[in-house]
Amino acid sequence: MSITWDSVSEGDEIGSLTKKPGVSQLVKYAAGSGDFNPLHHDYAFPQSKALGSIIVHGRFKYASLGEAVSNWLGHAGRIRKLSCQYRGMDFPDREMSVGGRVKRKYEEHGAKLVELELWTTNDEGKNTTPGTAIVELNA
Repeated sequence: MSITWDSVSEGDEIGSLTKKPGVSQLVKYAAGSGDFNPLHHDYAFPQSKALGSIIVHGRFKYASLGEAVSNWLGHAGRIRKLSCQYRGMDFPDREMSVGGRVKRKYEEHGAKLVELELWTTNDEGKNTTPGTAIVELNA
């Protein structure tokens, strides 16, 4: 079902994604993003040793939020703004849930806009990456 202005209500969930990036996926992400910080792929790196693990790239989590919004939106509009804060670490080979809900629906200068509240939660249920998005619906 395609999203329409009339079908969207405040409080609606946008659906969720489950991510479980392994070391290979993180190395591939590093190659694509140019972020080769050893904290994301080298267990022998001093910071990784201190944490007991490498960690998932913050920008990987940001991209996952964008994927969740894009999946929900389909071709019914465009993402105007996407932002997040990194408030906790996620570790490889552990599940992260990515989701969101409609926070506000409004019109501005003739545009039909929807504000979304977004998050990634780790396997302990902690919101490690809260975020927001503004999407513009086609009509």
